[in-house]
Amino acid sequence: MLKVAILDDYQNVSQQFVDLENLSGKYEFKIFSEPFTDEADALEQLADFEALLIMRERTKMTKNLINNLSKLKFIITSGLRNKSIDLEAAKNRKIIVCGTDSNTNPTPELTWALILGLARNLKEEIDNMYQGYWQTTIGVELKGKILGLIGLGKVGSQVAKIGKAFGMQVMAWSENLNLDTCKELDVLPCSKEDLIKVSDFLSIHVQGGDRYKDCITLKEMDKMKKTSFIINTSRGPIINEDDLIIALSTNVIAGAGIDVYEREPLAENNKLRFLPNALLTPHIGYVTAENYSIYYTQMIESLEACVNGKPIRVIE
Repeated sequence: MLKVAILDDYQNVSQQFVDLENLSGKYEFKIFSEPFTDEADALEQLADFEALLIMRERTKMTKNLINNLSKLKFIITSGLRNKSIDLEAAKNRKIIVCGTDSNTNPTPELTWALILGLARNLKEEIDNMYQGYWQTTIGVELKGKILGLIGLGKVGSQVAKIGKAFGMQVMAWSENLNLDTCKELDVLPCSKEDLIKVSDFLSIHVQGGDRYKDCITLKEMDKMKKTSFIINTSRGPIINEDDLIIALSTNVIAGAGIDVYEREPLAENNKLRFLPNALLTPHIGYVTAENYSIYYTQMIESLEACVNGKPIRVIE
């Protein structure tokens, strides 16, 4: 019987989306609902498993981990790309890596929840309502404001369309900005420096990795308007977290809406948690019932295909 580990099911919900009992005659499943303390812990606990079903970029599939899990045959991840898997190491071990489809709309939707939350001071106003206070802040309107997008791909394009619907002027920059997309969406292309200087809301929608690591540091935030907000629903390391804490603590910018972090889950004592102008969510940009249904259903589908020698949605 194939031993299968379902990793990082933080909310313990995988069984809501797939009937594991129905597959118990073919597979022996174990669900891990807590993150591993470190890589040594992961190596010890996963030593006997032949297949890993992983939620993208929670537990990193490093070269060391892959090389030392001697029984491992299959890695199946949510999504069709996962920068935390060492694909070269997997290839050398002849481990098959497969993915799943994923909806792109949940992240733009959360982006706008954060933007609106910042614009209307929802965190403070909601907290104050429960304390018995009434109308304690003054919000700002979106109409006429400048929405700056770092990245105009699948997610950024959807954010741009909604910005236009709100009557905002939308501008964009990335290292590989598609000018045809800018023209189609009526988005003004510009330099990174200009985008940072003029944006009232600066939202990040580029992929993680070395190219955009520390794309926004205190140097960039110093050039932003003091009334501006920064939003990150992409990857934590794109904004230097220590610099963001300094900028928010000293009111270099008005606030930030953050869904992704340098290290996840975010430590309980992380200073971001205690800043009144930080609107934080726990990396829920992709966490919807619709997406989870796709992820877990297709993970099992991919597992079955691998076992039958006809792998699907292979990631190379």
